[in-house]
Amino acid sequence: MHDTARSDAASLRDDADVLIVGGGHNGLVCAAYLAAAGLGVTVLERRDVVGGAAVTEEFHPGFRNSTASYTVSLLDPAVIAELRLATHGLRVVERPYSNFLPLPDGRAFRLGGPDGQASIAAWSRRDAERMAGYDAMLGRVVVVLRELARRTPPDPGGRMSIADWLASYDIAKRLRGLDLRGRRDLLDLFTKSAGELLDHWFESEPLKAALGWDSVVGNFASPYTPGSAYVLLHHVFGEVNGKAGAWGHAIGGMGAISQAIAAECAARGVRVHTGAAVERVLVERGRATGVALADGRELRAATVVSNLNPKLLYTRLVEREHLDDDTAERIARYRCGSGTFRMNVALSELPGFIAAPGTRLQPHHQSGILVGPSLQYFETAYFDAKSRAHNPGWARAPIVELVISSTLDDSLAPPGQHVASLFCQHVNPELPDGGWDAHRDTVARLMIDTVDAVAPNFARSVLGYRALSPLDLEREFGLVGGDIFHGALGLDQMFSARPLLGQGRYRGALPGLYLCGAGTHPGGGVTGLPGRNAAREILRDLRRKPRPG
Repeated sequence: MHDTARSDAASLRDDADVLIVGGGHNGLVCAAYLAAAGLGVTVLERRDVVGGAAVTEEFHPGFRNSTASYTVSLLDPAVIAELRLATHGLRVVERPYSNFLPLPDGRAFRLGGPDGQASIAAWSRRDAERMAGYDAMLGRVVVVLRELARRTPPDPGGRMSIADWLASYDIAKRLRGLDLRGRRDLLDLFTKSAGELLDHWFESEPLKAALGWDSVVGNFASPYTPGSAYVLLHHVFGEVNGKAGAWGHAIGGMGAISQAIAAECAARGVRVHTGAAVERVLVERGRATGVALADGRELRAATVVSNLNPKLLYTRLVEREHLDDDTAERIARYRCGSGTFRMNVALSELPGFIAAPGTRLQPHHQSGILVGPSLQYFETAYFDAKSRAHNPGWARAPIVELVISSTLDDSLAPPGQHVASLFCQHVNPELPDGGWDAHRDTVARLMIDTVDAVAPNFARSVLGYRALSPLDLEREFGLVGGDIFHGALGLDQMFSARPLLGQGRYRGALPGLYLCGAGTHPGGGVTGLPGRNAAREILRDLRRKPRPG
């Protein structure tokens, strides 16, 4: 084992077995598992804080919040247990119910909680009767998906379709628990649109909107885009404190997750350095041999692991001469761009909704508050932003999810005041006419006004905010095109083909180079699984144990 973690780049030593580029949560997870096998691991993070997009920062004097990633569910229980995150102070609290939808006509819809069934029945008795069947369908598939997410995808010799992947021997072993109906459901969820799926099951628009929101989160697409059902599915395979499908809040914000992982890294002897920007991957005789830092220093190691978006890695850090033509051409076409506009807002008081008056704390303030009444509204928002017919590229009527994290965690704001996360869709990742720097505040005001339309005290309660456009998310966190998943979750960029066929097993384009970020299987979200899975494959190649199961 090496020394405990150090945070200053000036203390860098050139004696690591493994260099990890990017101190986001997956890079830290990978580092912890590698160090447990006795390897000397150094993590290099460009920013002055580790965690990547899972960080908690002050954005207005006295107000802290999760800067980018903002809610918890997908963090894998094995990662929590094996890295002793609870011992390191991680505590996650559950929302009282899933979603609150304040509707344009002054009514409200609530999903989840003790009265969830009655709330659905108030809109449609048929939907209330079908909800159990829908949940059971998802539950059957999610059990398999959770298991597949922890596995390394097969490495096909040639072109491989989703059907081929599902029929492969390794996957077939894991599908034995599904009957034919379950396998059909699984294929539907991989290939169909969320809108088609939800229209089949339900008739009430608010229910379909509450469920269909997951299909457009971080996804610049209509809920009727084929494949969007998988994006929905990707968001429901998590759990909070053992409760499947639940969403919660990490006390201290999302940075508490990263800090707990970093604490376990320190306990295992990982050296973590912030302010250490990597400019280039060093390559000798066709093999990755280390990295060059922006300050000119070079560090060598037999194994280099990238936690970056693959497009960022191969277009900026690996020189073109070291890539074959096919890899270079395909990575140039690797699809990134999430249509996301992210805001943190300091509030003098809680919003009082037309549909649920009052600024005193109520359970709906602690849920995911969704401004967006229907799937058709979601679709219109997408095409409005994509077409650029009415402005340089944002929905005139955007979708906003509002999470008031201080209602669950009073450490984030001064007494009597609050912080809110606004996760907004849809905006076009690329804008003409001066780009996002010219339009950021215009769109931020639109998002505030959108919430104000259903909670008329919201705009006047805003004390300050920080807005992050897709360009800001790219510059700040390396999320190319603002893509929170490090690449679209399309059928051509999943499983063995994430990021490309031949690299789906966490092994990069060069010997000695590995991938451990969200641009690998199973994709985005704060899961820790890309880091855990990558560590298993690296340790297998290095013939080291113990390995994650």
